[in-house]
Amino acid sequence: MTTAVSYDLPCIVGGVEMRGRASFEVTYPYTGKPIGSAPVLSRDEIERALDLAAASRPALDRFERAQVLERVADRIREEGDELARLITWESGLCLKDTRYEITRAVDVFRFAAGEALRDEGLVYACDTSANGRARRAYTTREPVRLVAAITPFNHPLNQVAHKVAPALAAGAPIVLKPSEKTPLAALWLGRAILEAGWPADAAAIVTGDREEILGAMLDHPAVEVVSFTGGVEIGKAIADRLGYRRAVLELGGNDPLLVLRDADLDLAARLAVSGATKNSGQRCTAVKRVIVEEPVADDVAARIEALTAELVVGDPFDETTDVGTLIDEDAAMLVERRVADAVRDGADLHRGGERNGAQLVPPVLDHVPPDAELVREETFGPAVPIVRALDLDDMLGIANGTRYGLSAGVVSNDLGAVTRCIRELRSGSVNVNEVPGYRTELTPFGGVKASGLGVKEGVVEAMRGMTNVKLYTLPWP
Repeated sequence: MTTAVSYDLPCIVGGVEMRGRASFEVTYPYTGKPIGSAPVLSRDEIERALDLAAASRPALDRFERAQVLERVADRIREEGDELARLITWESGLCLKDTRYEITRAVDVFRFAAGEALRDEGLVYACDTSANGRARRAYTTREPVRLVAAITPFNHPLNQVAHKVAPALAAGAPIVLKPSEKTPLAALWLGRAILEAGWPADAAAIVTGDREEILGAMLDHPAVEVVSFTGGVEIGKAIADRLGYRRAVLELGGNDPLLVLRDADLDLAARLAVSGATKNSGQRCTAVKRVIVEEPVADDVAARIEALTAELVVGDPFDETTDVGTLIDEDAAMLVERRVADAVRDGADLHRGGERNGAQLVPPVLDHVPPDAELVREETFGPAVPIVRALDLDDMLGIANGTRYGLSAGVVSNDLGAVTRCIRELRSGSVNVNEVPGYRTELTPFGGVKASGLGVKEGVVEAMRGMTNVKLYTLPWP
């Protein structure tokens, strides 16, 4: 049984708490009732945050930056249980998922602390051709003037961590807008960063009207990098407005799990179910299509159905719950409608699909047509659609047959087939005998086609995207 709460968190700009011209409610998706509020900052307040960050020049050296990041990681870990509960309140994700998110966010800040200490500068000899001379060339990385970041609702803490921690590690000022659906964990993190010793002017979490904040960010002359995670259409609109500035766009996926005829079928089923339902299926790298070679399709479908039947769907605060809610009822209704359309077009609904408000019992569908909207577009929910394929050629054609290309998983022990999948799948990553979404917080992350544009995410690549390379040369005797 959960207890009523009321979170009322301010934005902090230049070390000063800002409550805004008004506030907006944050609701608990399981009940639809308000559990807190966040400020609606005015355009002037948003521009003040950007101006302060642009004028700041964080004077912390590498060691000091690493210390700030370590202190933030310690704070997240120490307050992890309460923070996980806060994320559950604002997102409806079950405690199993939000506690896992806490561990991931700790990793992000720990990795960033390590990378803050690393000097990637290179040295070049200049007397290597007839046109050269006795000099040495050196490279160093300098932080960009200002990073503007926008994050979605599905990982209220970790998505924010993946923008903020690399900026701090690189020494770059940052202003970030979290999703208006899940702003509370981000506001908590903003305070934690300042209390850990980051300069007050050089980082701000701002909330309010999405279009107003985005407009202020894109209009500000000091913004050199815009890092956005979210929908394709908004990402394209941002890219159109950016002009001669750097974009880091992570725009979602439609990630396939390819199950070949030689696969370990128990493993394949476990990966399919966990990959499709974790975080209520609201992950850009969730399993959104299970593409199975026909000779083993019946066995795989039976195993998936059995495993899905074991999932506990219910109160997100119940320790036994495996699947909480979607972000709101509209999101659940969209998945429900796409499932119904797929059935109308010939798919077989084996189990699940019942909806109660924002909660959806994970539907398992077989014989899903490859062109059904359920599997053609990014379906952000805990559906497990099975698409049958004749052979590997057919599987690769289906997998590559959407506008997305973020990540993929392949279940097989056939080295030749696996090698071909790695080579021919048009995606940013391919995981063998693992879910499409497997990665560490340090590794590069991003897609191709409509799934992304610009520098990859992940701590190392994100830091590179938030810095500029400077070359200097010196005489060398």
